[in-house]
Amino acid sequence: MATATTSSTSDELLATILKTLDEDKAEDVVQIDLRGKTEIGDYMVICSGRSTRQVSAISEKLAQKVKDAFGRTPRVEGKETGDWVLIDTGDVIVHVFRPEVRDFYQLEKMWLDGGELSSQRN
Repeated sequence: MATATTSSTSDELLATILKTLDEDKAEDVVQIDLRGKTEIGDYMVICSGRSTRQVSAISEKLAQKVKDAFGRTPRVEGKETGDWVLIDTGDVIVHVFRPEVRDFYQLEKMWLDGGELSSQRN
């Protein structure tokens, strides 16, 4: 029963994150299902912002939305530079990149086996 509740909570969290990223005009949003692959979280979301300012703004608003909606204070790393911001909400890990930095690290390739990629192209 606890697993269903945890899954339900992580699914709700993921839906809120995806909606917030869409509202903030994040680009090339990709979600990766991590369940059964690792214990670091249930999902990973990777997206891009057009500039360091947009990357920082997206991550700041997302962290606040998670705190307001779920009572969780996510851990945020890299907001000061705005090239790559990591937002760790516990169940969902979000990476917000500038496009050049995202191309360099290619996190999607590291975590994908093939079929589990879900993308929302903006």
